[in-house]
Amino acid sequence: MNTPAAPTLAVTTTAQAVRALGPYRQYLCEACGYVYDEALGDADSGLAPGTRYEDIPEDWACPLCGVTKADFRLYEAPAIDALRARATASATLPASGGEAGVVIVGAGRAGWQTAEALRALHPTLPITLVSQCAGDVYDKPLLSVAIARRLDDGALVRERGADAAARLGLRLLPHTQAVRICTDTRTLRTTRGNLRYDHLVLAHGAQARVPEGLPPELCWRVNHLAAYQRLRQRLGDAPREVLIVGAGLIGSELANDLAIGGHRVTLLDACDQPLARWQAQGAGTQLLQAWRDLSIRFVGGVQVQSLERVGGRLRLATTDGQRFAADQVVVAAGLETPGRLARSAGLAWDNGIRVTPHNLRTSAERIHALGDCIAIDGQPSRYIEPIARQARAIAADICGAAPAPYVPRAPVVRVKTGSLPLTLH
Repeated sequence: MNTPAAPTLAVTTTAQAVRALGPYRQYLCEACGYVYDEALGDADSGLAPGTRYEDIPEDWACPLCGVTKADFRLYEAPAIDALRARATASATLPASGGEAGVVIVGAGRAGWQTAEALRALHPTLPITLVSQCAGDVYDKPLLSVAIARRLDDGALVRERGADAAARLGLRLLPHTQAVRICTDTRTLRTTRGNLRYDHLVLAHGAQARVPEGLPPELCWRVNHLAAYQRLRQRLGDAPREVLIVGAGLIGSELANDLAIGGHRVTLLDACDQPLARWQAQGAGTQLLQAWRDLSIRFVGGVQVQSLERVGGRLRLATTDGQRFAADQVVVAAGLETPGRLARSAGLAWDNGIRVTPHNLRTSAERIHALGDCIAIDGQPSRYIEPIARQARAIAADICGAAPAPYVPRAPVVRVKTGSLPLTLH
């Protein structure tokens, strides 16, 4: 008579048991600022919710910028009380230079990371953040992949602007436009009055470029959360015909995302393949292969000529005589830096606000700039990865702390197309 074998028992080490019972933690990508939350995991990389950081493979890459696990550190959002306590226990900090303090224009990633970097060095420095929108903290790269990741509008916001302002002890002016810079009086004119500054930081980003022939009022530009929310609302739950102009990084990610969401997508570009900037790495060919089972039609080698509303739909014409009909048209044809504020201050311009690389100073005294709105040696800075390093360089320069010079380097680009995630150089 055979005796049944004893069931195999899973062996759990003490360390694993402690991790399983302990609170979930967050880890910050020091390259781009992405926060890996153990409670949420990273579905695109196969990390289920609850995956502990220690259990992530060493070759895992940041889903936003592509750096490795070695570039992450344990993260706890800094609270103003803790920062003040740290300052009390440390050496005397430099004076803020006056009651006006620092005014930051823009509440995107660049604006908020600059505020955090300043606050970490100087817990009592007056900081005012001017924002066209509500100033909510969110990861802009997620806007082009939110449907595929099943993220609703609320899930995109990591922290409400008012809460982040309270945490950092700064003044947030939401829904406020910066109109003009008066360098002689160190004043920023806004739609809510004038603001004096000791230092001004421009972090207002860039805006989507609309090709000639496309009326802006007929096109969507998904460059911030509010526009994305309106587009999602307009698309609704029923399948729609969506036309995307531009098959670069954002256009390709949006096409993939909308197709996974059940919409029928036509993707147009002047080049013969998507992701043409990385043609040498075969990115476009690989992506077209991955899209074979999705409702994405790519049409390359075309130039937009006109767009008009016909009945309840839109009709786009190209210079070679082709016609395309759609319910909605999205433009993803690159970015351009708005020049109004820079011109008002007489800032040097070179395909963006020209800055000195190591400390991000502009040509005007006491004005810095970072992120999408700047250019270094004529090259715009359009990627996520440099922003955290730029913010630290600016904060050190303003606070008179030990220099943290910014050094430009070629970014690693993570293409977040769920059908075929790519890491490009």
